[in-house]
Amino acid sequence: MAHHMHTFETGSALAEALATRVTSTLSAAIAAKGAATLAVSGGSTPKAFFEALSLKKLDWAKVKITLVDERFVPADNARSNHLLVATHLLKNEAASAEFVPLYRPEATIEDAATAASGIVPGMTEPFDVAILGMGTDGHTASFFPGGDHLAAALDLSKPRRVMTMEAPGAGEARLTLSFSALQDAGLLVVHIEGAEKKAVLDKALSGTDEADMPIRAVLERAATTPDIYWAP
Repeated sequence: MAHHMHTFETGSALAEALATRVTSTLSAAIAAKGAATLAVSGGSTPKAFFEALSLKKLDWAKVKITLVDERFVPADNARSNHLLVATHLLKNEAASAEFVPLYRPEATIEDAATAASGIVPGMTEPFDVAILGMGTDGHTASFFPGGDHLAAALDLSKPRRVMTMEAPGAGEARLTLSFSALQDAGLLVVHIEGAEKKAVLDKALSGTDEADMPIRAVLERAATTPDIYWAP
C-alpha cells in the first residue's frame, strides 16, 4: 500500500511539523485560487496539532474548516468534535477562519446529513487538506467495522456527501464525510500516536479486508497517496 511515512520522537515535534506542512499547503491554495479548505478529525490525538496550527501566520479569513466526522450532538456537548476544534484550533491566528459544522439541529440525523451536504466545503471539489485519525479498531472518519452504512461510505462511485453511521463501537450515531469526499484531498494525512496504534497500522498495511479494518480503504484506494504522521 503506497504511503509516505513520517516518524517523530515526540508528539510535540509531530504537531509542529504537521502544522507547518498544513500551513504551507493552505497558503499555496490561497495563492492559487484565493481560498482554501481543511477537514480535521476529533479525538484526543490532534489537540497538540490544533494548538500549534492555531499559532501559524496565514490569511485565515480565506480558510474554511470542517470536520471529517462528528457525533450527532450539539456543539456544547463535551463529546462534540466541534467543541474540541473551537477550544484548540479556532483561536489565536486561526480565530478568523470560517468553521462549518457537520452537526445541524434537525429532527433526525438523516435530515442533518442532508442539510450538511449542501453547506460544508469539499462537496464540489477536493479538500486542500484532510487530516484523518485512526482508532484501535482500524476505523477512520466514522468508517467503523460493522457500520450500518460502511459499504456505501467506502464506495468511491458514490457522490461526495455527508452520511450517517451507526456501529457497535461508535457510541453515538455519527455524521461522516464519505470516502469519495476525502480520498482526493490535495494533502491527505493519517495522524496517529502511540505504540498501540502503530501496531494497528502495521496490521492494516499487511492485510486486505476493508470491512474488518476500514483504514485499509484509505491506504489502498485513495487517489492521493496518504502521508502518515506518527510519534510514539
